[in-house]
Amino acid sequence: MADAQLLAIALGLASALTLAFANLAVKLGGDILVGRAILSGSAALLLAPAALFVPLPDAATFAALGWAWPAHLIYQACLIRAMQRGDLSLVFPVMRGAAPLLTAIGGALLLGETLSAAGWAGIALASIAVIAFAWPAGGAWRAHPDAVALGWAAATAIGVALYNVADANGVRAAPSPFTYIVWLFLIDWIGVTLAALALRRGRLAAALRMQWRSGLAAGALSIASFGAALYAFSLIEAAKVAALRETAVVWAALFGARFLGETGGRRRLVAAVVLVAGLALLQVAG
Repeated sequence: MADAQLLAIALGLASALTLAFANLAVKLGGDILVGRAILSGSAALLLAPAALFVPLPDAATFAALGWAWPAHLIYQACLIRAMQRGDLSLVFPVMRGAAPLLTAIGGALLLGETLSAAGWAGIALASIAVIAFAWPAGGAWRAHPDAVALGWAAATAIGVALYNVADANGVRAAPSPFTYIVWLFLIDWIGVTLAALALRRGRLAAALRMQWRSGLAAGALSIASFGAALYAFSLIEAAKVAALRETAVVWAALFGARFLGETGGRRRLVAAVVLVAGLALLQVAG
């Protein structure tokens, strides 16, 4: 059991780093919708051969995918809007940092998972840090310059919580965790690709030519990131995996400053430290 716990922690942290890199690649591409479509499509193509080597999905797997696919579609739609409207170092911490609390609530209500009082305190501390990220520089919420972006980021957090609970159920219900992982990637591209075809039309070919490299890199990173997280779901509680994965917010803040020229200031640096402290408390609490 201890070895499984350590493996899950390592997978969660690795997932966090690759998640931040994947979103950086999409943001660098320019057109977020096209970037997400390339990410999802390339990930499906890269993983398609694996379908020949994992156990075939059964009725329980397809039922779980039936719940997970719309959750992922909601997440992707809100994510695209948030990243179109706001800085990576602003919207990413809000959308990812609020998700552990929502996932813990969902896990408790739908999966029968329990956390200690200290574990809940850790999630609450992390949530306070998310609020600090979103707090306007002048303190005036009514005239918040990023209100729309933050609204979409909050909606994305709900999407993350929905798919975390759905995926935790899926990897546990499937004949093998890898069956669910592979088949989820094989269907995940459909919604966002149809949206790109409908909304970009004549501009899609030009956007693909410009962004296929960054999109392909993001697709490979998403396999590493999400595959690691999904397997970790089969080892420990969904809320703990989500909390580990959301340490990606620190990487996103660093990448935003380094590669995108975004500035968050001292307040966001302190918030990142508080966020990590809250997530660490969740882990120690058990």
